[in-house]
Amino acid sequence: MDQREEQEFAEYFVARRDAVRRTAYMLCGDWHRADDLAQTAFVALHRRWRKIRDHGALDAYVRRTVVRAAIDESRRPWRRERQTEVLPEVTDQSTRVDDQVATRSALLDGLKEVPPRQRAVLVLRFLEGLDVAATAAALKCSEGTVKSQTARGLDALRGVLGDALDDLRPAS
Repeated sequence: MDQREEQEFAEYFVARRDAVRRTAYMLCGDWHRADDLAQTAFVALHRRWRKIRDHGALDAYVRRTVVRAAIDESRRPWRRERQTEVLPEVTDQSTRVDDQVATRSALLDGLKEVPPRQRAVLVLRFLEGLDVAATAAALKCSEGTVKSQTARGLDALRGVLGDALDDLRPAS
């Protein structure tokens, strides 16, 4: 790459790195893995920077790369094992966590239990705000697949959250 192309890539990277990292975190639930997934996406983008003609589609390319990397990573045998840590209950009322933080934490914990492909659809549809067509394009699948994976993912999330789902709804 010439210096102008390197500068364009650097500007794009600086502008989008935090958003890509957040998306990766929502997909995997771990900040260290999210960093790895974001790095994978940006390395892939850097390799193909010269060949990309439509720079308006960069976000879609990076998003698709992150989602595919997260799904591929989840298929690896060592990722199937889940570590659990039992944390002590906090009894001091002065250390109560803000409701929004607790809600977000419960949602992210629930997403970790949803199968990777369904999790990707839920993150893209509801947390990234993509419509069915854009989600299908990002995942390179049909709109029908997105709809069925959304329904199954929501069912799985409801199954994981159970009664906690009522706690996530804002009080009227």
